Amino acid sequence: MSILEQVATALSLWVDTVARVARAPLANMKTVRRIEAVEDDEHVLEMQLAPRTRTRDGELPPCRIQIREGDVSPSLPAHWAAAVRGGSVELALRPSRFVFRALELPNRAAEFLDGIIRSQIDRLTPWNADETAFHWTAPRTAGDRISLTVVATGRAPMVALARTFFDLGATSVEISTATAEQERVIVYARQAGGSAGFDRLRACLVAVLTTTGILAMLTAGVSGFVADSYDAQQQQISRRISEQRAIMQGNQGGAAGSPLEMLVRRKQTTPSSVLVLEELSALLPDHTYATEVRIDGDKLQIVGLTRDAPSLIQILEQSPHFSSAGFFAPTTRAANDPGERFHIEARLRPQFGSGT
Repeated sequence: MSILEQVATALSLWVDTVARVARAPLANMKTVRRIEAVEDDEHVLEMQLAPRTRTRDGELPPCRIQIREGDVSPSLPAHWAAAVRGGSVELALRPSRFVFRALELPNRAAEFLDGIIRSQIDRLTPWNADETAFHWTAPRTAGDRISLTVVATGRAPMVALARTFFDLGATSVEISTATAEQERVIVYARQAGGSAGFDRLRACLVAVLTTTGILAMLTAGVSGFVADSYDAQQQQISRRISEQRAIMQGNQGGAAGSPLEMLVRRKQTTPSSVLVLEELSALLPDHTYATEVRIDGDKLQIVGLTRDAPSLIQILEQSPHFSSAGFFAPTTRAANDPGERFHIEARLRPQFGSGT
């Protein structure tokens, strides 16, 4: 696989992941009409708008429909069919339609409940995992064990019941029931058009990513062109400044002033041996004696005796006349010497102002 194919595959996986993560929050942001339907003892669903939906959409009288073999009969009235279209339907069915099985597991099994329960569905219920719509109550901890109740029913009737409302235009269907402790358990939940919504979101992400890449390339090209233009202008301005400075210096000094300018420049850039010796005599401690001092251009070498050779490096570095001080030969100590014999080398800094 080439590098381009690897990059394309990685980008495709990234887009799919972002689309899956962003789909649920975006769906929750949409205002959806909620319809509640509760089954009574006569297998009749009484449908009504949820309280918040009722205040927003106005009053809508309840509607009663019969459930027969996973279908609803008769058909909904026109005003209720319009209410279901684009809404979210929440069906609360009677517990008699479901199988309830208590289950006790170790505490550590709480992280793997889906896999554990799915593997035991054929033992707990009359169906296998593919034929069952199931879920469980919130686990209750008792010592090192947890207990819960698995709620299950046949999948085919739930799918048929949900399809009835999807055919009417519902965006989502939830089917739930209540345990003996009146704990609501959602056994079946589906979104309508989930794949289409995912494809649309993925296409939008691809378009945004492509547009961003094109804009980034255009920005890089324009910035490179502008940077080259600015560099050319800066070089031209610097050249003009240098030319004007040379003209001004020539007008001030003239031909006769050139040697004087050279002397002044040399004075300002060349260290003074007298000032160097004066600075050394002021800096070196009383227990230090310089037996040899050499000045070669901007380099100073000192050889002598002292009781503390390393401290001399710090003393020289603190002076504005010296920099880069260090030993150019090992420090030694002879039996008859009163101290350590040092060999120090430093760079000289000319200390002259422009007016001297």
